[in-house]
Amino acid sequence: MKKKEKENIKKDNENKENKEQKNGKAVIKTEKDKKPGKIKRFFRRLGEILRKKWLVDGTKTLILVAIIILIYIGVNVLLEKVVLPEIDCTQDKIYSLSDETRDKLGNLDKEVTITLINYSSNTSLINFMEKYTSLNDNIKLERIDDLSSRTDLMTKYSLSAEDSLILVTCGDNEKEVTENDMYTYDYTTYKSVDKTEEAITNAILDVTTDEKPKIYFMSNHLAYDVNYFSTIMQTMKNEANDVDTVDIFANGIPEDCDCLVISTLKEDLTEKERDDLINYINKGGKLLLMCGPNLTGATLTNFQTVLDQYGVSVSDGVVFEGDSANMMSGYPDFIIEPTQSTSLTQNLNMSMNICLVDAGKITFNEDKLEELGVTYETLAKTSESSFLRTDVTQTSATRTSSDGEEESSTVAAIATKKIDDNTTSKLVIFSNELFAMDMPVQISGYTMYTVSLYNNADMILNSISYLNEREDTITIRKNSDEVTYTVTEQQHNIIMAIIFAIPVLIIVIGIIVWQVRRRKK
Repeated sequence: MKKKEKENIKKDNENKENKEQKNGKAVIKTEKDKKPGKIKRFFRRLGEILRKKWLVDGTKTLILVAIIILIYIGVNVLLEKVVLPEIDCTQDKIYSLSDETRDKLGNLDKEVTITLINYSSNTSLINFMEKYTSLNDNIKLERIDDLSSRTDLMTKYSLSAEDSLILVTCGDNEKEVTENDMYTYDYTTYKSVDKTEEAITNAILDVTTDEKPKIYFMSNHLAYDVNYFSTIMQTMKNEANDVDTVDIFANGIPEDCDCLVISTLKEDLTEKERDDLINYINKGGKLLLMCGPNLTGATLTNFQTVLDQYGVSVSDGVVFEGDSANMMSGYPDFIIEPTQSTSLTQNLNMSMNICLVDAGKITFNEDKLEELGVTYETLAKTSESSFLRTDVTQTSATRTSSDGEEESSTVAAIATKKIDDNTTSKLVIFSNELFAMDMPVQISGYTMYTVSLYNNADMILNSISYLNEREDTITIRKNSDEVTYTVTEQQHNIIMAIIFAIPVLIIVIGIIVWQVRRRKK
């Protein structure tokens, strides 16, 4: 029997099985007669409703439309009045105020005004500033989108019509926040770091704080004039500190000194200055020392006596890095070192690298520390391939026979000296002062100040905050995922290999393959 005939017989048998008697007639059940699913039943029921005539009734239709419109309007009015909770899904919560800011400003009882000048196009910043007004009713936000109409502000702040600026004011107190204040850079992740919240919160604290820590820079006997530190001094002021200079020989150490900053000396202290400093330490004084190696060979007996209070000394030689990953490209004396986890860095939300220039080696007299009541933490140290060079006339970029052995050297440290049960003196020491100065250097064709290299400024600011136990200083740094680049020696070599060596290798391989194929023909 043919295949087609078999299929026809099969279909006839199936049709016979589906026959049933209904109302005296035979009905053949097909797929259409099967009970429909839930979705089909819903649409079938909806169709039955629509087939009825009630929607055709104009009055009922108008009433239905009016009800829908009223519901729409009511929902919108309700949403405008209801404050929905923030949901910030970013890893670093870059669109939300931190718990630190909420704690510090939530109960602020002084009226503060944040004025945004020429930020109309920056909606993200405007939205972020509005979070401050939601946090506390005493914080107000004002906007000036057309600065050309405010010649008084242009004159007062030396602005052009296109310039942008943020002003934070409280009564007669005022603080300026610029674009540079709102961003820093993480040289470990190579990403821009958003400091907007830190800058604005600290500005509010600055204008509302009645008493600020008093920071003094010693101005006499210095190898470099104190004016070379003008950028870092201004930045300290921006962090709600009162900064000034002092001639210790003429005026002694002021009673209101919360922290004394001393940089590399070109000549020794007088005995009076030595004794004043020792008395300051014994009263629980705080010191930030940025003391590079004594390259001039000056006798610094009295100054070393001050350092002996902490059992610390700085070498006369310069530390050179032997690891290309830890040096500026072409400059082995520009050492790039990551900071270690210490009491100073443990609360930071970013990795920090400092770039020291012609730094010395810091050594602690381990045998004397217990007697002195001193404990210390290493803040930064070089790689195992670094070495100490005492002959600064040597021009070789690599280690020579006249240099010291390769070994890791401490270049930044924290020391704590217990005077008695109620008094403690603190010291942060860097074996270099150039890294914090307005010293111009040429990097990749650009002129930069050394204080702006890597996280130099951040490290100085956090050192000051640590020494002053500034619980009100906010350090909230959020990754903004903007990548820029400054190469180390190792990275420079890799880039050159990618640009030149790899293309040459590909060309050589191509020529070899071509020759091999040619000879096979």
